[in-house]
Amino acid sequence: MKILILISAIFSVNTINASETLTIYSSRTESLIRPILDQYTKKTGIKFRVKTGKDGALIQTLIAEKESSPADILMTVDAGNLWFAKKSNLFTSVNSNILKGQIPSHLRDKENHWFGLSLRARTIVYHKDRVDPKNIISYENLSNPIFKEKLCLRTSKKVYNQSLVSMLISELGINETKKVLKGWINNTLKIFSSDTKLIEAIEKGQCDIGIVNTYYLGRLQKKVKNYPVKIYWPNQKSYGVHVNVSGAGVTKYSKNKKEAIKFLEWLSGEEAQSSFASTNLEFPVLEKSKVEPIVKSWGDFKSNSSFHLSKAGELQTQSIKLMQEVGYK
Repeated sequence: MKILILISAIFSVNTINASETLTIYSSRTESLIRPILDQYTKKTGIKFRVKTGKDGALIQTLIAEKESSPADILMTVDAGNLWFAKKSNLFTSVNSNILKGQIPSHLRDKENHWFGLSLRARTIVYHKDRVDPKNIISYENLSNPIFKEKLCLRTSKKVYNQSLVSMLISELGINETKKVLKGWINNTLKIFSSDTKLIEAIEKGQCDIGIVNTYYLGRLQKKVKNYPVKIYWPNQKSYGVHVNVSGAGVTKYSKNKKEAIKFLEWLSGEEAQSSFASTNLEFPVLEKSKVEPIVKSWGDFKSNSSFHLSKAGELQTQSIKLMQEVGYK
């Protein structure tokens, strides 16, 4: 009888675990995260419902839903968005030694409300036949008159650039950053709505140099061999390349907090890191993880680890104001 009861209890627990479902609100398209979700389902039996949308829309939905929200995890891109979600009281603090041990401190919230799960570098790209990389040196040097009418930028309205400018403010101060931005605008031929369009403009000869997230170039390199636009890692003798994250946090009103935490812990581990990062041609946050071949081909670089990514949000208002002041649209 005891054996039958034990078997029945084990069967019951396994059935409950296998039928549990986590709901993820994600600004990343489902096609980019579904493979890793399916991998976890196969491993644990946990299933996923995914609601996708723009960062701002998902955050506003969570604010409106309050305790009635079905979301267990908010997964989004850029620390500025993660910071705003925390400020809006949408996350719960997670006390996990696994997450704290595997994710560097500057890539996660200081109070453990959100965690970076993959890295993206916002760096300089240039046409290999029209720019001597020896002249690039730094983000600041793009304000040099030698790049007059050669520079293209992405719109200041995108959070990626707001976070980059926040980093510059943190490293250089307001006044010096303003000088840099003025120089950028003086040198700029055109401002684009997307990084992909900017890179394609360089390839077509509409401009010679710009600032983008690396994975946008990776997607084009995947399609076209010997693509003429190359990556340059700036500021290697100073603070390093600006890096940001795609990341996630457990929502305040999650009904499945324990399982949500387990999933984030798994995403931060070696088994998942390579897959999670390589799907979007990003870098894993766990250094020992394998890197996708195209990403590896870009070479090693010094990243800016002194800039805690929470500052991307804290300085966002100043960044936007500064860009408006210099006419960066």
